[in-house]
Amino acid sequence: MSDPLKIVFMGTPRFAVPSLRALESCNCVVELVVTQPDRPRGRGRRLAPPPVKEAAVEMGCQVLQPESVRTEDFYDTLVATRPDLFVVVAFGHILPKRILEIPAFGSVNLHASLLPAFRGPAPIHRAIINGETETGVTSMLMDKGLDTGEILLSETVPIRPDDTAGSLHDRLADAAARVLARTISGFESGEIRPIPQNHAAATYAPLLSKSDGRIDWSKPAEEVERFIRGMSPWPGAFTFMGDMRLRIFRAEVCQVTEPRPPGTVIRGFDNELRVACGKDALCLQEIQAESGKRMDIARFLQGKSIEAGTVLE
Repeated sequence: MSDPLKIVFMGTPRFAVPSLRALESCNCVVELVVTQPDRPRGRGRRLAPPPVKEAAVEMGCQVLQPESVRTEDFYDTLVATRPDLFVVVAFGHILPKRILEIPAFGSVNLHASLLPAFRGPAPIHRAIINGETETGVTSMLMDKGLDTGEILLSETVPIRPDDTAGSLHDRLADAAARVLARTISGFESGEIRPIPQNHAAATYAPLLSKSDGRIDWSKPAEEVERFIRGMSPWPGAFTFMGDMRLRIFRAEVCQVTEPRPPGTVIRGFDNELRVACGKDALCLQEIQAESGKRMDIARFLQGKSIEAGTVLE
């Protein structure tokens, strides 16, 4: 294949930006970038463009922001581009089958896991919470299922002991760009060989909501520590002290000599907050009270004393 591939790119959040930019160095032409509409953001709730739109405008790409992907106008616009390939990275819409079938070579999706593990919308969070030591990025041909298409290429990314969902997100976004570049090259050379997924080995990463961040202190401290990292920065791990909601950003597993009921604050050193778990305890290191600032535990305890025996729920 000598002529550049004609590509329509679909993506929305910051995760998709490195992949869009990677296309600048591939043998392709980005005919159109499709992203979600501008949404209210920040305390002022002002309309703001999605990160992919900002990058696309910088690159000089034509941008389309449909409210729905199921209208005839949207379908006709895509057909008119006569694309060789759709590239979809965290777009946020489920594409109908007739749209997936428009490009000559099909539709490619970049997913932030080593499929068939962690299909679904929250693979980065779940990989950390589950205690995986590695994850990765997979490119696949899209079909009507949720992350069920044939695998094209993948790249493994180690999960570090101190990784949060935020830090792992950034490394996986860069890996996705590399996998996409290799995938485009494979289509160009004709060397791409799709491999069916082992559906029996599939695991799932369901959508998260803010309420999913509540800490279950009855679990072992090691699991709670992973949960805190996996929920950072969003939706955020939290607990309650009476009516006060506390967000927890960092913690460290520590031993206890006298077990206490889960969630109980244990007497420790000055400027230290130990909380009993189902097994062992956590030393909370970074915390934020409602309407307060995120701060290390020593600064937090200077302003608010928490007595041993207090129960977090």
